[in-house]
Amino acid sequence: MNATETVAGSADDSGASGQNDLEAMLAAARPGGDAPAEASGQRCGLIAIVGKPNVGKSTLMNALVGQKISITSRKAQTTRHRITGIRTRGATQFVFVDTPGFQTRHSTALNKSLNKTVMGAIGDVDLILFVVEAGSFTLADAKVLSLFKPGIPTLLIANKLDTVHRRAEIAPWLRDMQGRHPFAEFVPMSAKNKGDIERLYGICEKYLPEQPWWYAEDELTDRSEKFLASETVREKLFRFTGDELPYTSTVVIDKFDEEKSKQHKRFIRIAATIVVERDGHKAMVIGEKGERLKRISTEARQELEKLMDAKVFLEVWVKVRSGWADDEARVRSFGYE
Repeated sequence: MNATETVAGSADDSGASGQNDLEAMLAAARPGGDAPAEASGQRCGLIAIVGKPNVGKSTLMNALVGQKISITSRKAQTTRHRITGIRTRGATQFVFVDTPGFQTRHSTALNKSLNKTVMGAIGDVDLILFVVEAGSFTLADAKVLSLFKPGIPTLLIANKLDTVHRRAEIAPWLRDMQGRHPFAEFVPMSAKNKGDIERLYGICEKYLPEQPWWYAEDELTDRSEKFLASETVREKLFRFTGDELPYTSTVVIDKFDEEKSKQHKRFIRIAATIVVERDGHKAMVIGEKGERLKRISTEARQELEKLMDAKVFLEVWVKVRSGWADDEARVRSFGYE
């Protein structure tokens, strides 16, 4: 069954939190040593955003880039690929890499691929942003931290600060975190707070080498529009199915064609297939009288029209491929490393 949509629209989200009351605590807990000295000329460097699943890595990436390029969901394990986001500010070009959350459960072919992506991202970067929930440090966080190689500056990003009700508890937690790893700096923040994002730019800039930019000034990602189409459909899939649908469900783009149009500046025709593992999952995605699939398709198309500045005709189908996440050949055929 499929859903076909053609109407325009948009969607976005934002938030806010406080920060100033932590300055005294940070002074007490901040690691010693000086950050790299600033220099004149262009700066450019690679910054990996790393953490366990569902700590806000993709939200942080989108906020830093200034546009949505990485999918966000309350459901864990939704980021599947290494996604590069680019932001050029003044003389500095920040090249951010959003990684999948490191998988510590279920050794499927899919999870092995996701972990390989994480390991590849942190092996050759100028700076690591280790994202954890402020005030929390779990076994899953510890397993991610154990992957870091010595010599790469690492910032502790204590995210979701807006959810911490007793700020006085953060200082002893920061001191405890200092004993776990030689972090270059601690950055308590909320990825939804614009002031915190501005402050993070200034902190990251100091660690990037003086060298020419890698990308044009107006580029935002190195990912193709076809890739962004599959990610957008997958985000809507998880948003409208919640915890009902296993995270192993995926989206494959079967057709992505830009066609000439007298009515529109750009006209893009996309055919996408949602791949699930069971017939029951297929029925769940389609919904009663096809309403859920239609909603997934409509919202994905609206967001793609905004993202691509184009008129989009989107068809979405649902197919069952039992056991695909445990089949290495099929995992690769669906675009995973």
